[in-house]
Amino acid sequence: MTTFKTLTKPLLLLLLTIASAASSALSIGVNYGTLADNLPPPPQVAAFLKQRTYIDRVKLFSPDPALLRAFAGTGIAVTVTAANGDIPALARSPSAASAWVSANLLPFVPATNITRVAVGNEILATGDRVLISLLLRSMQSLSAAISAAGLHIQPNSGVFDAATGINYTNMFDAQMDAVYTAMKRLGYGDVDIVVAETGWPSAGDPDQTAVNVENAMSYNGNLIRHVSSGRGTPLMPNRRFETYIFALFNENLKPSTSERNFGLFKPDLTPVYDVGVLRQASGGGPTPTTTPTPAPKGGKKWCVARGDASASELQSNIDYACAHGADCKSIQSGGACYQPNTLLSHASYAMNSYYQISGLNDFDCDFAKTGLITTVDPRCQGVGGGCDDEGSEDRAELRCEQAVGGGF
Repeated sequence: MTTFKTLTKPLLLLLLTIASAASSALSIGVNYGTLADNLPPPPQVAAFLKQRTYIDRVKLFSPDPALLRAFAGTGIAVTVTAANGDIPALARSPSAASAWVSANLLPFVPATNITRVAVGNEILATGDRVLISLLLRSMQSLSAAISAAGLHIQPNSGVFDAATGINYTNMFDAQMDAVYTAMKRLGYGDVDIVVAETGWPSAGDPDQTAVNVENAMSYNGNLIRHVSSGRGTPLMPNRRFETYIFALFNENLKPSTSERNFGLFKPDLTPVYDVGVLRQASGGGPTPTTTPTPAPKGGKKWCVARGDASASELQSNIDYACAHGADCKSIQSGGACYQPNTLLSHASYAMNSYYQISGLNDFDCDFAKTGLITTVDPRCQGVGGGCDDEGSEDRAELRCEQAVGGGF
């Protein structure tokens, strides 16, 4: 499930910001749903997130007073959602919008750090033409009511690149750039994008073969590392996107097996699987949530092209890596690593260079399933004359003789 909700200035599309506090650092959020009869009390949840995790923001599906009060004084950023059923009244009556703000925001700020208001939940996906037609007006009305109440609507700035013809190595970036492209065409290219829901279930029905703990851990773990990297997407480079994982808990009253198993945590606050958001007992830093450093001697990693990749795929990988910071001068004609002059060798060199500078993240060696991570020095595959390190103990660099993918 991946839902993208967006911010505008001064016109709302789907979200609006009402608090002045903002951080340029990465924020990892979760959707805090309550469709279960066995969840811990909200104050316990808020304390758990504050004291034992690196999750610093939550998205609520309703302005539940008990939930809003629970986060008072924690500093955790809260997104509140106006329900789908509120949209008609908000769209048609400024007084209804003012009443909504008075009931659901003013009693809780500033003690509760409410930073965003989401209008509706998956409205476009419902296919309800009435709600869809009223969505924009309800947002405008609520925005005006928030301003009238003296709550600050924060402007949003973005950094964008108009490049085209990009090769995408993951669906997340492709979807983000698709949303951005559509927004830009409609005149909203200066609007920030918030990833309001994205996640993967850890269990499902027998016919859902891709639904399991391993895939959930892989998706959410790679997601956290990807949005932590600050690299952004091909059309929105050098950016960190405010992102909310779906969901905080497994919720046992949801309708299907997979819907009941999107949670990072069980109701007893133990993790379903570990994606690095738990604080260490010793007070140490987060685990996989930060960009990993190059592996030490004995644990080095390289990214090489798969031997069964097509020529067009290899060339596309070279183009992508070279356009995103890889050192490609050495594989140009006359360069120190031009030989052996094969597409496989050059692609492996470029792909590994990109992999190394990006922080050795597994997803940075995906290349549409044509890349392969290896801990075996490619020089040991019969090409390059030996496996001596020659002073490279602290970096898993790919020198010319390491560039050949060999049998990978």
